[in-house]
Amino acid sequence: MTTATVRSSDRRISPVFLGIVAVMAVSGWAVWTDFSANVGVAVFLFVTAAWIVSLCLHEYAHARTALHGGDISIGAKGYLTLNPLKYTHALLSIVLPVIFVIMGGIGLPGGAVFIERNRIRGRWKHSLISAAGPLTNVLFAVVCTAPFWLGALDGVPLGFQYALGFLALLQVTAAILNFLPVPGLDGYGVIEPWLSYRIRRQVEPYAQFGLLGVFVIILIPGVNEVFFDVIHAILGGLGVSDLDAYCGRNLFSWWTDRNEFACGPVSS
Repeated sequence: MTTATVRSSDRRISPVFLGIVAVMAVSGWAVWTDFSANVGVAVFLFVTAAWIVSLCLHEYAHARTALHGGDISIGAKGYLTLNPLKYTHALLSIVLPVIFVIMGGIGLPGGAVFIERNRIRGRWKHSLISAAGPLTNVLFAVVCTAPFWLGALDGVPLGFQYALGFLALLQVTAAILNFLPVPGLDGYGVIEPWLSYRIRRQVEPYAQFGLLGVFVIILIPGVNEVFFDVIHAILGGLGVSDLDAYCGRNLFSWWTDRNEFACGPVSS
């Protein structure tokens, strides 16, 4: 089965997605050049737009892999256009993840594209379809952290450096949370094809509560501390310091009264 079975119009990139990319590019330029009167607003727009772009690419990876796996209905559903409004649950896929980022700086995974699994044969294909989304977050994290682990930060404005640090944190948290083997998350989707029919039937009713359960558990102080210790350890291995992520979050939350003096000047 190839993408030739999908109409070209079903693969055309949506103007909605292109508009989001444009916001990301313009706001990123504003952060880099210190064009904005309030660098925090520019960082907020840049990180939010980039986060939505990553969510779209996450869902696109699921859809594209499913298409190659045998589900040719993907094209007609509009998933290959990267239009977030075409997702099965736009609220879960885009709105709630953005709200969670604004509220707590956590890259919470969103909803999913609807894949007709009965069209797909082979357990490996099912696992790969589920893994494709969070692997996109991993790739996005690698791109965001590249200037850090390549030692290429000379000449990079502090505001842009901090924004990349915070965006990298969001991608790492999204990848880890998505890979958790919890019903309703992609990690469970990876292992589900290898479980017995009896276990899958027993777990199925709880899938709709998986994401909510993970969010509640992360709010537990002890769990939250351990979780972010792991996140910062990973970021540290990629060259992103705690200060980079912390200052990026401070700039992102420009409407708060957080003390920013420890981050140093971010504008000329």
